[in-house]
Amino acid sequence: MAEYDFLTYEELDAGRVVRITLNRPRYRNAQSRSLLVELDAAFLRAEADDEVRVVILAGAGKSFSAGHDMGTPQRAVEREPGPDQHATFGINGATRSATEKRMIQEWHHYYQNSLRWRDLRKITIAQVHGDVLAAGLTLAWACDLIVGAQGTTFADPVGTRLGMCGVEYFAHPWEFGARRTKELMLTGGSVGVDEAHRLGMVSQVYQSDQLAQRTEEYAVEIAKRPTMTALLIKESVNQTQDVQGFRNALQAAFSIHQVNHAHWAELHGDDVAHALPDDGAVPWRRDASPHTGS
Repeated sequence: MAEYDFLTYEELDAGRVVRITLNRPRYRNAQSRSLLVELDAAFLRAEADDEVRVVILAGAGKSFSAGHDMGTPQRAVEREPGPDQHATFGINGATRSATEKRMIQEWHHYYQNSLRWRDLRKITIAQVHGDVLAAGLTLAWACDLIVGAQGTTFADPVGTRLGMCGVEYFAHPWEFGARRTKELMLTGGSVGVDEAHRLGMVSQVYQSDQLAQRTEEYAVEIAKRPTMTALLIKESVNQTQDVQGFRNALQAAFSIHQVNHAHWAELHGDDVAHALPDDGAVPWRRDASPHTGS
């Protein structure tokens, strides 16, 4: 049994269902590099196991995920040179500089990770609750199905808070619709779980105290489908989206995202590649807890 520092891996239904749970509840499951690397390993572990048919992705604590880690103590430790620096800050573009460094690192750890999870050879279900913010949307949207607790909210506030045009995995128009996406990004607004259900983004809405149990039951039912049938249903839908331009649109949006970073880095210096309050961004650092990021 593999051990993880920032998530848990639980086998259900005699191993036919796996629940991976983000486990940084103190920080609303903010996505540090360490957490993302562990998550990729956990997804690939489930994919390699032929007994597994369905993978549930959940979050411990009050929220599913508040997005990228923008300020926890661990973030500084894993990024700074030294014995505790995460190994991924020495490879895959990390030793390059400026826009090149940022672009290659984000391509690997935010964009390509998400596409790989979207294409996982298993059915995946995001079990969401509380806040699903910025890069938290990425984790949910990479899954085949999303089920949510009553009271769940979805938002990408990086437009108003950081002056960014959205997160790296820009599935927003495909999930929210074009005009709703523009409004949400320009105003910092949110979509409640009931609206998300009407939009078709969320498949099921459960009472909060029943979320884990009902999601497990939902996964067990789906796990009864023949594995080939499930795979080809997933592949048919994903390929339809790709023919419609999904993958190309995401690649284009990722490149635009990097131009957005480069603009702010040119204005503020490479360490601050986002807008500040003086630029018109909405102040968001109100306490020591982490917040969403791009």
